Amino acid sequence: MIKTEHLFTMPVEVEMPLQMVGQTPIGERRIAKVTGGTFEGPKMKGTILPGGGDWLLLRSDGSLQLDVRVTLQTDDDALIYMTYRGFRHGPAEVMARLNKGEAVDPSEYYFRVAPFFETGAEKYDWLNRIVTVGTGHRLASGPVYEVFQVM
Repeated sequence: MIKTEHLFTMPVEVEMPLQMVGQTPIGERRIAKVTGGTFEGPKMKGTILPGGGDWLLLRSDGSLQLDVRVTLQTDDDALIYMTYRGFRHGPAEVMARLNKGEAVDPSEYYFRVAPFFETGAEKYDWLNRIVTVGTGHRLASGPVYEVFQVM
């Protein structure tokens, strides 16, 4: 049995419109610039620094594959590099509503990520050695994640 513990909630702000690279040999490539956001949980909180991004790939099976890299700055000024990969997919009509910026119940689509961390900050060194998973939902301003440490 796998046990998890809530690590943090993380709303992410994304610049619109996305950069539309277009159809490539492996799918439709889109790039989202991360402009900010926050994260807060029982062990850590802070902001997402501008300059990160999500190199999205819309695959031929309709799945959106995420490849995200951001820098977190804790409220006590530690820097943490966070990467995550994941998938978002669902019925075509649900995804169309979501892509228009409509509010869609997260139970209507699949949105999961697997974050990893790197930091040189002693206080947060434990992040370098854990596995985490997250669930997401999409707002017009960007995604919101609930990230959990696998115990």
